[in-house]
Amino acid sequence: MSDIVIRGARLIDPARDFDGPADVRIEGGVIAAIGEGGLDASGAARVIEAHGLCLAPGLIDIRVKTGEPGNEQKETLLSAARAAAAGGVTTIVVQPDTDPTVDDPAMVDFIRRRGASHDLVRVEVAGAATRGHDGRRMAEIGLMHEAGALYFTDCDRVIADSRTLRRVMAYAGAFNALIAHRPVDAWLCEGAVATEGELAARLGLAAVPAIAERIGLERDLALVELTGARFLVDMLSTAEALQTLRRARKRGLEVSASVSINHLCFNEIDIGDYRTFYRLDPPLRPEADRLALIEAVRDGEIDVITSAHSPAPAEDKRLPFADAQPGAVGLETLLPAALGLHHEHGLELIEVLRPLTCGPAALLGLERGSVTEGAPADLLLFDPGAPRSIDAGQLISRSRNSPFDGRLLQGRVSMTLVGGRIVHDDLS
Repeated sequence: MSDIVIRGARLIDPARDFDGPADVRIEGGVIAAIGEGGLDASGAARVIEAHGLCLAPGLIDIRVKTGEPGNEQKETLLSAARAAAAGGVTTIVVQPDTDPTVDDPAMVDFIRRRGASHDLVRVEVAGAATRGHDGRRMAEIGLMHEAGALYFTDCDRVIADSRTLRRVMAYAGAFNALIAHRPVDAWLCEGAVATEGELAARLGLAAVPAIAERIGLERDLALVELTGARFLVDMLSTAEALQTLRRARKRGLEVSASVSINHLCFNEIDIGDYRTFYRLDPPLRPEADRLALIEAVRDGEIDVITSAHSPAPAEDKRLPFADAQPGAVGLETLLPAALGLHHEHGLELIEVLRPLTCGPAALLGLERGSVTEGAPADLLLFDPGAPRSIDAGQLISRSRNSPFDGRLLQGRVSMTLVGGRIVHDDLS
């Protein structure tokens, strides 16, 4: 692990509300010194002249699906880690909907060890809230928490049984463990592949009304009020649910919220003529919802932006729209897609980076997500204005189901460092 000095960068650290010129010295895998210019580079194995580039904490993506174990043809932990490094993501939290399900401490330990063995990005684990994601039997939350699971979720499956969800929340509360849950009414969304409205009706697609998300969230927040659980609203996607969240926070409920980058960049019109790469769950919403979510990011109401990385091979996507597997890969496109909020909607870079760095770090209790002396040197060096044409065929992920395929974005990752190790280098 060599000492590195980065000179002349524009340092953006949302954790300290800092945006300005700085030099950074890395020693022994941690940030040893930060200066505003002329930092001593003696003894450094490498000096990086970063003039014109931005330096920020590495991105933390808390909702990453892989196929390992069980469906390695979709994605392995190694291919996901390589994709993350190329995208400036230094920490990924793997979702528990693998085969077998991550619903016991042995599986948590397996994935953590397997991820660490690749020596790329930091691989963390989310545990299942119920056994096998069946929505009925509570999983071994306490033991998984001890084994290192960062939070607990049934991913895309709704725990429709309110008694089960109450038990999960109450039990998790004993460990101060975080529960994440998708807000949707299980019966209104059954079989739906699009958002209810004129477009879905014209295309003949089974649809779910937007109010289903609000109904689900009202139920979930009532249980939070009852149990006092730490709770994450997982991938909020509608303006109505956002209003519900605001009302709950005014009542004093300490709940967090995440949003998928896809719902900040696309709307229901992108489905077009049944383009299955835009088949997502939750489905894409009207433009008014997308704009409301962007304003919520600007106002600091969204704690986490996630890639919602969900790999699916071509044979699972090139099907009739209703039969296609939902989801999209996103680790490599997360940064340039998020920078679109800056270039197209006027958000400050620090506002864009906050829910990608210190926001998820604070939520999960990670000592990462900031550029401070003594902190791990998990860093991202990027050019915010560099044009990048997305070619899905060139993505590192084993699956290439990207809705950004063919789009011209702005933002290129120049270097990614994890614990002072350079895991991606586009400068050499």
